Amino acid sequence: MTSYLDRIGAGLVINRPDVFGFDYLPDELVGRDDYQVQLASIFSNIAHPNGTSRAVITGPVGSGKTAVAKLFCQDVIKHYSDRRNIKSVYVNCRNAATSSRVMQTIVQKLDPGHPDRGLGLGELLTSLKRMIKGSNSHLIVTLDEVDHLFRQSGDGVIYQLMRIDEDNDTTGSLSLIMISQEQILDLLENAVISRIGRTNHIRMPSYDRDGLYKIAEHRRNLALVTGTCPDEILTLISEAAEPSGDARQAIELLEGAAKRAEASGRSIIEPQDVQKTVITLPSNVDSINIDNLGAHHMLILIGICRRLRKEDSMTTGEAEKLYHVACEEYEVGPKGHTTFWKHLKKLTQENIISTKTSNAEVGRGRTQFISMPHMLPSDVARRLETLIPSKIRKK
Repeated sequence: MTSYLDRIGAGLVINRPDVFGFDYLPDELVGRDDYQVQLASIFSNIAHPNGTSRAVITGPVGSGKTAVAKLFCQDVIKHYSDRRNIKSVYVNCRNAATSSRVMQTIVQKLDPGHPDRGLGLGELLTSLKRMIKGSNSHLIVTLDEVDHLFRQSGDGVIYQLMRIDEDNDTTGSLSLIMISQEQILDLLENAVISRIGRTNHIRMPSYDRDGLYKIAEHRRNLALVTGTCPDEILTLISEAAEPSGDARQAIELLEGAAKRAEASGRSIIEPQDVQKTVITLPSNVDSINIDNLGAHHMLILIGICRRLRKEDSMTTGEAEKLYHVACEEYEVGPKGHTTFWKHLKKLTQENIISTKTSNAEVGRGRTQFISMPHMLPSDVARRLETLIPSKIRKK
């Protein structure tokens, strides 16, 4: 009766599940070279024995903010290992949203045996000074989701950390990186802003479709058995994640599709594996309204769905031919070419289909390809078959 468990860890598709872990940090980041350079430039003083730096990184969810900061800290420790003793501490302020919790987390990561209660903020700060001085080190503190801290406790602890060397005989003890989805400089007191410097602000945008494709490709090459994930699957994943621009979503879609393939006993990921994963995402399920489409939008869409049951993508020319076939089937006169294109554009704007333009394989010009990454074409086709007759009668 336990034979169904044999598929767990079978390795048909997934070779390294750790690569999909939330905290997994690759050796290199895809499409974030410019922002790594910006951060390194801000921290140029860290090469000096008494150098210290501060940076603020903002951007939407899944734009790579945390990964850039973590990889920078990891790399800079190695790079300057023979010149300066650099340590780093990462704190997520969603979990440590008060000044005391932030300071406790920092000192306990440096010394796991440090008392975790009963000490005030001033005592914790004194302990931190003693630890840094005792180890003759420079500490980089990264505060992620720091807006949670500011809303609950204000920016007082930030000011204290940046003044850690005052009244001491040492300088250059601590550098600071703050990360948030929001423009947190607007939440800070002027005294804090002046110490950080507005020019030390890095704004990171969401990933575009090409960036998401490269991220999915990179994780595929690291995590999956060679040959189990065709490039067409990566295209489908990047199209599905494009509305959010969230790299984490692209990685989750790849993992989910790989798990579905393995659960089915297959060693190749198929489009349906991606589509079945996509429809479980809250941002995609309820946002697509098929029922309120016009009759001809539905006729265009049912032709597309029927083709995409078996194919990853199709051309717009093929879609127009299948639209005419559907019109003949339902005994409706087809609209002209211009109207067809307007309806196709609406289907794209409604996030029902995805379109991509690429160079034509034969001759000159460019060809537009259609795919449906956000839902299962077979499910949509069945739904349309019940909706179209009544929609036509209401015309």
